[in-house]
Amino acid sequence: MSTPRSRGLWKTAAATMAGAVLAMSFSITPASAAPIVDGTRTGSISVHKFERPANPTGLPNNGTAVDTSTLTPLSGITFSIQQVNTIDLSTNAGWDAAHDLSSTFSPANPAGSITGAGYALGTAQAQTTDSTGTASFGNLPLGLYLVTETGYPAGITPSAPFLVSVPLTDPDNTNNWIYDVNVYPKNSVTGAEKTVTDAPAVKLGDAVDFTITGDIPNETAIDGYKIVDALDTKLNYVGATATLVDGTVIVEGTDYVVAFDAATNTVSAVFTDAGRAVLAANNTTRVQLVVSTTANTVGEIENVASVYPNAASFTGTPGQPAGPILTPPVVTKWGAMTLQKVDENGAALAGASFSVYTNETDAKAGTNPIALNSQTEFAVAADGTLTLSGLRYSDWANGAAVASGDANYRTYYLVETVAPAGYELLAEPVSFVITAGSTAVGTDLQVQNVPSNGGFELPLTGGVGTGLLYTAGGLLLAGSTLMLLRSRRNAEKR
Repeated sequence: MSTPRSRGLWKTAAATMAGAVLAMSFSITPASAAPIVDGTRTGSISVHKFERPANPTGLPNNGTAVDTSTLTPLSGITFSIQQVNTIDLSTNAGWDAAHDLSSTFSPANPAGSITGAGYALGTAQAQTTDSTGTASFGNLPLGLYLVTETGYPAGITPSAPFLVSVPLTDPDNTNNWIYDVNVYPKNSVTGAEKTVTDAPAVKLGDAVDFTITGDIPNETAIDGYKIVDALDTKLNYVGATATLVDGTVIVEGTDYVVAFDAATNTVSAVFTDAGRAVLAANNTTRVQLVVSTTANTVGEIENVASVYPNAASFTGTPGQPAGPILTPPVVTKWGAMTLQKVDENGAALAGASFSVYTNETDAKAGTNPIALNSQTEFAVAADGTLTLSGLRYSDWANGAAVASGDANYRTYYLVETVAPAGYELLAEPVSFVITAGSTAVGTDLQVQNVPSNGGFELPLTGGVGTGLLYTAGGLLLAGSTLMLLRSRRNAEKR
């Protein structure tokens, strides 16, 4: 019994033969031979791998070689091919079997759908794309082949497995077959970055926000998407919110779900079916997840996030081929400073207290002191030392070094609130900075006090100075009385 395929082949052959007869009748150059598959030949499959462009190219995908000069090749992508055994494409029955298999083949379960249909797969051959994005498989027996993308860098959404026949009908000359087949599966390339916002922060407990930005795969359907941030234990998780950069509204609980695992200090935002549909419909923009935290411990706190752009990456190792993308690390830095209170000779002084401010204006006015561990006034120890811990680095803000004079450079100010007994308060604020050097062991700043009245003694009521004045006054009074008596005696004698 004939099939549509076999009837088509016979019609094509008949037309070819008729054309040949006409050519001979009219002395025209003879046409090519009837389009019969040459079962003695071998063929090839050339896989050309390019980054998926933002807009469709309109190029044909019919097995012929096409102009790819405007596309970006992807090297280092590994493909494997396996022949579907017992399908002989030199026969009409073989083409019918290939057609039947195509209707049951599932890219989600390629091998299973093939073996489930009663076919076996041959030994896999693997090739990796070169600098032009090409992986070539030559000297292939005619047949049907399963092509699978098996190795790709992190951030690449692989093309779905597909079947390709060797040979294919030549679309430019339907009387011929193409034995050297070209295929152009394209990949979506996904990147991700992470930034930190801590410039407004002053002390431990202030807000430190991390923003993870990930590309959306350039696909019409996205089978999985999530962002995971494994926080350092020096960070306390506060909350997380996802948005799309172009302003498209996405709703937590509907489009994505945020979860926090306290045991591992890890936050994740997983997109739902509805959310992935929104992503696919807006794949020219990007996803942002802002993770709000607070720092709880002094140190240089590094943070890295992972973006999983497809379902296959969910089971991969972060940063490894086929796994999620790792963002470059960002760092927030928190430190300390130790001062020592000393006299004019460098000897330690106890009994002093200080407050700390973020600017000189507040320091002079005594307004808005920094609270560390709920305290705004700090007493020196018996050895005159005081360590102020939990302040943001002066020379590091928003994940980058900043220099003095930069708007985000932080200078701190000390104001003495209590002076040691017998010593004067400091007359003006003392500035200091927090850096990697100040956080090291040792004294960073010596603050000197001078004795009361600059070392000069003032006379006090009841003191030695006052007694001397009284004595001198008494002597003067006695002298005056004596002189008065002598003057009276002299007057009487006259």
